[in-house]
Amino acid sequence: MPVLHALDVVLGVIRPGLLGLFVVLAVVAGVDWAVRTRRINPFGRIARVFRSSVDPLLMPVERIVVRSGGLPSNAPWWSLVFVAVAGVFLIATLGFIREQLGLVLAALDGGARGVYRLMVSWVFMILQIAILVRVVQSWVHFRPGAWYSRWAFKISEPILRPIRNLIPLFGGMDLSPIVAWFLLGIVETMLLRLW
Repeated sequence: MPVLHALDVVLGVIRPGLLGLFVVLAVVAGVDWAVRTRRINPFGRIARVFRSSVDPLLMPVERIVVRSGGLPSNAPWWSLVFVAVAGVFLIATLGFIREQLGLVLAALDGGARGVYRLMVSWVFMILQIAILVRVVQSWVHFRPGAWYSRWAFKISEPILRPIRNLIPLFGGMDLSPIVAWFLLGIVETMLLRLW
């Protein structure tokens, strides 16, 4: 499978590359933070180099940090956190794409049975993602009615509502997503064993 091999090669290059970038940025962020907090002489050569080359790159991050009520000296660390999260997201996305392509190719090799199993897996994966989005939305309040909350509500509510009617709140906590998650896993396993 040349496509899967190409994705494996890309992931093999990106992982150490992003790790190296993270280490370099961690050193730069540490030195810039030391300059900003005057742990390094603010009039020395290192401070001048960082103020002229690194600080202009951090200005957008610094504005966001200050608007959020943070200290401007923390901008290098927030930049480092952003790079780390973006790197993890990139690697996870490429890994997910590689896995799904592998499943599609395996399903096509398996004929009608393979395609059936792939479709069942995808349907239940989408349902579980919708439930997971609903749970995260209950913790972090998103704008009501936004597109990223509507799709999860439309997909998961027909499953969660009957369970919520059967199971009362437990100490103010809605257990229907947990029950639905396990029930979906059981139903998916039963459907996959049918054929």
